[in-house]
Formats: sequence, structure tokens, C-alpha cells
Amino acid sequence: MTDCTNNLKQHIKIIADDIGERHVGKHQALHNAANYISQQWAMMGYAVKRQPFTTNGVKCENLEITKKGTDKPDDIILVCAHYDSAKDCPGANGNASGIAAMLEIARFFSHSQPSCSIRFVALANETPPFYGTEKSGSWIYAHRASQNNDKIRSAIILESLGYYNNANNSQLYPALIGSLYPSRGNFLAMASNLASMGTMSKFAKCFKKHSRFRFEKMVAQNFLPWVKWSDSSPFWLNGYHAFMISDTAQYRYPFYNSGRDTAEKIDYQCLAFITDGLNRAIEEYANKR
Repeated sequence: MTDCTNNLKQHIKIIADDIGERHVGKHQALHNAANYISQQWAMMGYAVKRQPFTTNGVKCENLEITKKGTDKPDDIILVCAHYDSAKDCPGANGNASGIAAMLEIARFFSHSQPSCSIRFVALANETPPFYGTEKSGSWIYAHRASQNNDKIRSAIILESLGYYNNANNSQLYPALIGSLYPSRGNFLAMASNLASMGTMSKFAKCFKKHSRFRFEKMVAQNFLPWVKWSDSSPFWLNGYHAFMISDTAQYRYPFYNSGRDTAEKIDYQCLAFITDGLNRAIEEYANKR
């Protein structure tokens, strides 16, 4: 766990504090973040594929690596996180925390032999003004996967994983669901639409088996803005099951999309504990028939 914690700290410090604000308006920083992710994966022994596209005249790219399955290599579980940040935001929790966790899960699978394939995808353009549009990296990736007839069993979206608060009323909620869930922001959320509810529940059982970290399952209709704008939405629209794992971002984190979203705000102990649980849960989930 110590190595994982130190690695998570390093990833977030470099991406958020050293590289900093990264989006099409800061395109060199966006490229630097992509290169850092690629270098980390290459050092783990993975072959990195780049999916280039152009947004507002700026070259952007999604990045992917694959741990090929031993028994069902054509069946794919995606583990995705976006590496861009909002304008004027260094993006430690949103979303260097998700990228850091994804990098460490990829490290775990570099020494594992899953039954089906695990594909890790670093997405660009998932913050305003591109989220929820066909210019987002998740839309471009999901659309191309559908055109290629990729057999994606599910897409697991890692988004803002680093902030937890035990104080009463530290957790907010979008309209229509607040009365159903805890008032303390000390849990991990797993959120899906109705069509992906069964897939999310199967994964949640695996996570519960391997981690004592508290989590809550949330299901919402696609038309709600916070659902429609998520990185999961393009996968749903292209016929795939997907769910998001998050600390709930703006509904808990006081520094969301602000200049104060820096590396020292992250709860690294919780993040490491969650990452370890995700390692084991994804491994079991990938080996289920």
C-alpha cells in the first residue's frame, strides 16, 4: 500500500501541480499530460495507442493500452479517466486523481492474467465546454468503438476520487435523489443509468468483497444534466453499459473546477485504499463467466 500511495502522490503532483491547467486553451500542457501518461504506461511494458482528433483547431488525443485476456480476448472491460482540467484549474481531484488511480490499476494488471481483456483509456476534452458534446473524447472513443464493433462488456469511468469528509451535511446531491443517501461525504459513489444498473451491481458486489471502503450505488435517468454530461453518457448512447465511480465531485468537493484544486487537497490514504479495492474488484469482475 505504501508504494501505491507514493505513486499516486507522484502522479497527481506532476499532473496537477507541475503540468497544471490543461485543455485546448493550454494545449502544450494538455500534450505534456498525455505524454506523461504514455511514458508511465510504456515503463510498465504496455504498447500505447493514440487516437488523435482535432478540436477547435487543436490536436487532441485519447490514449489506450490493453491487457489482453487469456480466455476471452475479444471481450473488453474499459477503465477510463479524463486527463484534461477545467479552465483556470490545476485539476488535482478533477481529474488527476482518476488518472492516478487508473495508472496504478494498469500497473497491477501488468502482473495479472485476466480472462477477458482490460483496456485502459485516457480521455481528453471532458471538461466545459466540451463535456456532453460530440467534441468530447468519450464521445469520439465510444462512437469509434461502436463502428468497430468492439465487444465492450462495460466501461468503468473513474472521476474525482480523492476527497472525503466525515462532517454532517458535507454531502450535497442533485435534484430528486438527495433524501435517499447519506449526509456525510465519506463514501464512494457508483452511478449509472437504468440500463447499466445490473452491470454496476455486479461490479459493486466484487468491490464489496475486496474492500471495506463504504460505497453507495446511484441510478438516475439519462435526461438529468449531471448524468447526461458524465463521461458515461456517450457509451450509453452508443449501446454500451457504463457506470461512473466518483467521490461525487461538485456535490462534495469545495474546490471543484477552481484554482484551489491542488495536490495537497487529496486524501491519499483513502485514494490508495480505494485503488487497491478497485484492483481486486476489476480482476474478479474480469474473470467472471
